[in-house]
Amino acid sequence: MKKLLLMLLCFSFVYCENFSEMSTQELIAIMGYVKPAKINNFKRELKSRLSTMNASEKKEYLKNVKKMK
Repeated sequence: MKKLLLMLLCFSFVYCENFSEMSTQELIAIMGYVKPAKINNFKRELKSRLSTMNASEKKEYLKNVKKMK
């Protein structure tokens, strides 16, 4: 049930215009689901947060980066 709610929440953020208002975990969760028209803003926001990610966030980021290609 928690996973379903988390997925619904993540998909609702895909339609969000301002990625800077999302948490790093939310950004990582929606990697691969962002519309092509918004991908440049999304990548820019992820890149700006890369230096502040902790070890577990970086691990998830690297795991999900393949979805964006």
